[in-house]
Amino acid sequence: MNIAAGIPNFDAAVADHARKDFPLLDADMTVGTALERIRREGVGERVIYFYVVDEQERLAGVVPTRRLLTASLETPLSEIMVRRVVTIPASATVLDACEFFVLYKFLAFPVVDEQLRVIGIIDANLFAEEILEAGDSEDRSRSRATGLVGPEFFEALGFRIEQIRVASPWRGFRFRFPWLLVTVTGGTLSAILAGFFQATLARSLVLAFFLTMVLALNESVSMQSMSVTIHALRSISVTSGWLAAAFRREVITALLLGVACGLVVSAIVWLWRNDFTGALVIGGSIAVSLVSACVLGLGIPSLLHRFKLDPKIAAGPVTLALADFIALVIYFTSAWLVLR
Repeated sequence: MNIAAGIPNFDAAVADHARKDFPLLDADMTVGTALERIRREGVGERVIYFYVVDEQERLAGVVPTRRLLTASLETPLSEIMVRRVVTIPASATVLDACEFFVLYKFLAFPVVDEQLRVIGIIDANLFAEEILEAGDSEDRSRSRATGLVGPEFFEALGFRIEQIRVASPWRGFRFRFPWLLVTVTGGTLSAILAGFFQATLARSLVLAFFLTMVLALNESVSMQSMSVTIHALRSISVTSGWLAAAFRREVITALLLGVACGLVVSAIVWLWRNDFTGALVIGGSIAVSLVSACVLGLGIPSLLHRFKLDPKIAAGPVTLALADFIALVIYFTSAWLVLR
């Protein structure tokens, strides 16, 4: 397939850009028979995945190249193929295909008709050359030579989709304002919550002095955790194993950050106001709330990514609003329990 010199027509049918130079494998083949067909029919310009069809020529699965090359020759394809295949319908546009690449981060998709018959393959290189123009020539040459693209491609492609989708100030407003309402709602709830603890704040003014610092620390930690998570989501799939490992890492990091920040702020309160009780409340609240901030920074982008929402736009307002509210709950509740 020749890569267009400019930006492709995003309203064009994706089937017009699909490659036809690929072999289809039968589900009842063995690995050895499949390799013989591939050698006989060729692999076309690029090969990333091999697609398997049933007796009615309908898509039955996909075999990654690595599995095909490492399995024994007698192994049936039905044992090594992945049966759940993400497909692009023939009626889709090029813009629809862009969104598939951003959401699923595969390097190619089969284009199928209504009977699930494969009519072509669309791969990331349809968009890669134009979108990666800003990169250095060495990186682009490596991308052409290998037929593969890095995670930066998917991020750039996502931004290009938003530029197309949000073509006017009004559309940009409609896209972004609902998420800012989350911040307004969170701030309103936090203000109402603070109203319930007026008497507690009146008993210890030092709590009011350090309220801004507590919120700022929580927002900073949640944003740090969220940024790391969004960066990781560019190139990986959210699985239970990944979430468990990331959760353990973030909790340990949060504990270290919370204890360190809590001790520093407690020392400041004690030395400045000679208020041991206030220092205990503020430092302890910081230590606990930073753990919740880290967990939110990990969990919310992962959840949004799981439901195919854009974590870059939505995660910030949601994470910050929840982090502030939970921090205030911990802060005021701790003060009420200690100072009553």
